[in-house]
Amino acid sequence: MLRETLSVMRDFRRLRAIARILMYYGWGDIAERLGKRSWIRRAGNALNSEASREIMALPSEVRARLALQELGPTFVKMGQVLATRPDIFPPNWITELAKLQDQVPPVPFEEMLPDLEAALGKSPFEVFRDFQSTPVAGASIAQVYQAKLQDGTPVILKLRRPGIRENIDADLRLLAHIAKLIEAEVEEVRRFNPSEIVEQFSKSLKRELDLALEGRNTERFARNFLNDQTTSFAKIYWDYTSDGVLVMEQINGIPGNDLVQARQAGMDLPLLAARGADALMKMVLIDGFFHADPHPGNIFFLPENKIAVIDCGMVGRISIDRRNEIADLLAALVSRDIDTLRDILITWAGNVVVDEAKLGADVDEFICTYDNAPLKHISFGVLLNDLTTIMRENQLSVPPDLTMLFKALITLEGLGRQLDPDFQIVSHLTPFVKKIIIDRYMPRTLWRKGSRGFGKTVSAVSELPGDISQVLKEAGRGRLKLNLDLKRLDHFGHQLDHSTNRLTMALITASLIIGSSIVMTVRGGPELFGLPAFGFLGFFLAFVIGIMLMVSIWRSGKD
Repeated sequence: MLRETLSVMRDFRRLRAIARILMYYGWGDIAERLGKRSWIRRAGNALNSEASREIMALPSEVRARLALQELGPTFVKMGQVLATRPDIFPPNWITELAKLQDQVPPVPFEEMLPDLEAALGKSPFEVFRDFQSTPVAGASIAQVYQAKLQDGTPVILKLRRPGIRENIDADLRLLAHIAKLIEAEVEEVRRFNPSEIVEQFSKSLKRELDLALEGRNTERFARNFLNDQTTSFAKIYWDYTSDGVLVMEQINGIPGNDLVQARQAGMDLPLLAARGADALMKMVLIDGFFHADPHPGNIFFLPENKIAVIDCGMVGRISIDRRNEIADLLAALVSRDIDTLRDILITWAGNVVVDEAKLGADVDEFICTYDNAPLKHISFGVLLNDLTTIMRENQLSVPPDLTMLFKALITLEGLGRQLDPDFQIVSHLTPFVKKIIIDRYMPRTLWRKGSRGFGKTVSAVSELPGDISQVLKEAGRGRLKLNLDLKRLDHFGHQLDHSTNRLTMALITASLIIGSSIVMTVRGGPELFGLPAFGFLGFFLAFVIGIMLMVSIWRSGKD
């Protein structure tokens, strides 16, 4: 608790700025719900009331988006993550949060130059030929510049903005603190594990800050697609790359968002959509390592209807078990297997109490909606929205590792439909799903699973006597411990501290009154207003402490 308090105090100025923005956009009730004190209310009252009335006329989801946009890069990216959680937010909120743009004014090159020189060891104008100091692209974390190597090879330099790491670290500390407060105080959102969401988000954002890691991700994708002649990735130049600078091959192709130029170049747009979908399906279901942000700006169209993928900072990982669950979900949808589909949703939700009868009825209605519909005619976005609606209504939540996957699939489906109006991503899932299901029952797979299970069983049985002996020894010595994870224990301890402090102050007040009464009966010594000075001062101090105690009790009742 002390460490968390010191962390909040260190970021106090940023916390006040966050509170001011939340109050301005009409979210002061969040601060009240979290038990914040009067300084937040005073900050809110100091704002322009005319602007506040105009803001309050906007829908809640719009006010939330505007607040996140003003709070800066960390909160914009957090909003983009929350836009992938239809199990938490209704469709109108998801639509609004999806509008969040990770765009900020470019930083002047003079401010970027010191960090670039420190990373390269000398001036970029000495290291590169034709270095262009005007950025060709940029976002909240990094800006992109063009240059040439000394041999004339065109390259792209991605340079992290100065001071961005410190700002993001401060915001992440505050987000973690706020998430813990929400878990302790707001019971209805506790099931969504806010702390886990923030933790996963923090890891992802810190990975994006490491541009050398983006380079390693790019090379890993290149190795995975080594035998695929239709999909390529940029070459990384490690002699110039570091944590804050990424130097890579310049891709000369048609940007994925320039469909007019692609048509004029005679490209087969439906084929490009199919190849992009197949590439992502391979990443997800075969490699278990996928590009988590395949929007048009991160894709280039190359001659012969090939594609190139850039900006590999945001990636996702998916385990074999998750891949099998996705395959089972689609298979259950086709075969109308209500029990399997229900069990998968419960597995995704984790350790929660579920009304299985209601969930089963909702799943049955969901399956009937898609009865006799070929997979190729099913929109993944609509299917996902229906599934997450069921989860939200049954108080289930989607695991964080799946939210990034769903975001990637929906983003790709949007791009695919721009290229081909008849594009359906589910139809591209089908062959990969069939392969997973067939491989699951291949003799080599069954043998591998059986061998692994047999080995674990033998190991557990051989260790059982030792484990029992250890438990009996600890019990005999009186050192057997039982660890309990009690929810809101920290909050209970905080309240107990408050109560103890008040009781202590009350005892001190009572002691002062009794002691001062005794002193008043003794004549002699200094006087004040004709009364013994020490007795008078004792009564006065008891009066002041009593008033403070009453105000504290009144405030706690109000909060």
